[in-house]
Amino acid sequence: MNDDDDATDLATETFVAHRNLLFTVAYEMLGSAADAEDVLQETWLRWVDVDLGQVRDQRAYLVRITTRQSLNRLRTMSRRKEAYVGPWLPEPLLTAPDVAEDALLAESVSMALMLVLETLSPTERAVFVLREVFDIGYDEIAAAVDKSPAAVRQIAHRARRHVDARRPRRTVSAGETRAALESFRRALETGDPQRLLDVLAPEVVLMSDGGGIRQAALRPITGADKVARFMVGALGKNAHPIAVAPTVVNGNPGLVVHLGGEIDGILAIRVEDARVIGLYYVRNPEKLSRVESETPLTLR
Repeated sequence: MNDDDDATDLATETFVAHRNLLFTVAYEMLGSAADAEDVLQETWLRWVDVDLGQVRDQRAYLVRITTRQSLNRLRTMSRRKEAYVGPWLPEPLLTAPDVAEDALLAESVSMALMLVLETLSPTERAVFVLREVFDIGYDEIAAAVDKSPAAVRQIAHRARRHVDARRPRRTVSAGETRAALESFRRALETGDPQRLLDVLAPEVVLMSDGGGIRQAALRPITGADKVARFMVGALGKNAHPIAVAPTVVNGNPGLVVHLGGEIDGILAIRVEDARVIGLYYVRNPEKLSRVESETPLTLR
């Protein structure tokens, strides 16, 4: 075996060891598993050309490459989202129990927070994710986003203030979320409008993502009465029986909805004061490839 083979083997070993971390970084920046996988492929192609003897911290270097490739991808994704039919929701991931047990990780990949991150600029999102979620130092972030450390500190402060003003007001336990979810599931299966109204917060917002492939509301629906009517009406139009089962999506309790034995979509929720205040229903089949087997995520 020659030196080039040894270098490639070492590069491969290091990349594989950090792959779950790199995927998590890319996914939190992009909200798309498919795009995150593309970023990892691009990261790998650049990583194998690096002279590892010149790299002091291989993990940090890999995160830097991943961040840069994610920023490039974010800018192309923004054009796709402008042409997207209806609301764009993050691609849901079936996640393992250890994700739910890590409060920081579970919140950072929750549908509610991922939607807040959508309101940041690409650089703000990168800085927020690297600093607030992965606790990476300002100097290292500066190298990743090609800014000075002082500029990164300002961006981090601005992004944190922006997110704090829009993120859920308080942390809700998984048990409280599961209880509200179970009440919602029973109401959904019975199709009883009053049972739905009992579990929905007055200011609830429903966002549904069909991507122009599956039927979905083209704009968010706000208010318990309107959301309940929409859901009962949608259920009434289905000729196939509905089956709703609990799952863990993006580190948080969610529901997988089957119609006629086929997956129709994934429903994530946000709960406040024991009532459902946010409903995020992904029906776009192109976003449902990660809901039948667990995707490993990690902050380390």
